[in-house]
Amino acid sequence: MMDFTYFHAMQIRMARPTDRMNEIINFYEKGLGLKRVAEFQDHEDYDGVMYGLPGTEVHLEFTSHVSGSPCPDPGRDQLLVFYIPDPVQLDQTADRLVEMGYQQVEPENPYWKDKGVTIEDPDKWRIVLMNTEGLSE
Repeated sequence: MMDFTYFHAMQIRMARPTDRMNEIINFYEKGLGLKRVAEFQDHEDYDGVMYGLPGTEVHLEFTSHVSGSPCPDPGRDQLLVFYIPDPVQLDQTADRLVEMGYQQVEPENPYWKDKGVTIEDPDKWRIVLMNTEGLSE
């Protein structure tokens, strides 16, 4: 049996490329309401923006290269799930995204169908807005 030593990460950042930076900013900042915590321009031919997830040291980073940054096909079951305790806030966020032109999509995994709202971002990556009422900690 192997003995594992676990480490404590002080911060986690998930980064991905995009060729639709303005649309991504619109979706995650204006639509979803995430807070922009940093951005950079023309750093060795890259532009980027980072969003902090509320109450955590977890960041989402989107980058774009001057020569193009095609986003890989994520598949329909590769999800970014946002747990939202207030059902009214969840509905308001989903409605705002729909009003902006981002439609709800049928989740690949039926588990998510009754748990929340699934919406595709401009790169076809899916987010789930999931209500946490009744979930145990």
